[in-house]
Amino acid sequence: MGVVAKRSSMSFYSNGENQYSHRVRIVLAEKGVAVEIHDCDEDNLPEDLTSMNPYNSLPTLLDRDLVLYEPNVMMEYLDERFPHPPLLPVYPVARAESRLYMYRIQRDWCDLADQIIEASLADDEETAESVRKELRDSLVTTSPIFDDKPFFMSEDFTLVDCCLAPLLWRLPLLGIDIPEEQCKPLVKYMERLFERESFQVSLSEAEREMRD
Repeated sequence: MGVVAKRSSMSFYSNGENQYSHRVRIVLAEKGVAVEIHDCDEDNLPEDLTSMNPYNSLPTLLDRDLVLYEPNVMMEYLDERFPHPPLLPVYPVARAESRLYMYRIQRDWCDLADQIIEASLADDEETAESVRKELRDSLVTTSPIFDDKPFFMSEDFTLVDCCLAPLLWRLPLLGIDIPEEQCKPLVKYMERLFERESFQVSLSEAEREMRD
């Protein structure tokens, strides 16, 4: 993904294949932020990243003198710095619930996706298949909740959806096939997410190829 704006105080160092970089790119697109996006290779990171980020990791967000290197911190920072449209509820109880949803999505689903990728890279297909089944079964079981509201437990698109969309986009890459008849609410939810203009803008070249 190339440069979004020619002049900007904000730079985002991104891995075009990674779900956590993708989360932040969705927020940037949703907010219409002027940002320079640097699509980086994990094995050949820019030299200046080392001096900015003590972990020399992706993603990394640079906004003037501020350097952030944890995706969810970036997402909440962007939501506060660019308040329109809001991507978290106004009231403390609802905000806390959203943060818990993000935590559970990470623990219950995103961590499993990471395990599948790691096992596949290690040629450990037995582990990959076991984790693949666990993730698929969990998504299938949870599908009915997507029938209640247009977005994840919400009438509005939120940071929770920004966490979930990159994972769902990668299901074919992970070798997970969602049965459409059995999971209509989930499939419809995915379609709503993927059709959003901000989601389409957020996609890197590598991500577009994941579903070509």
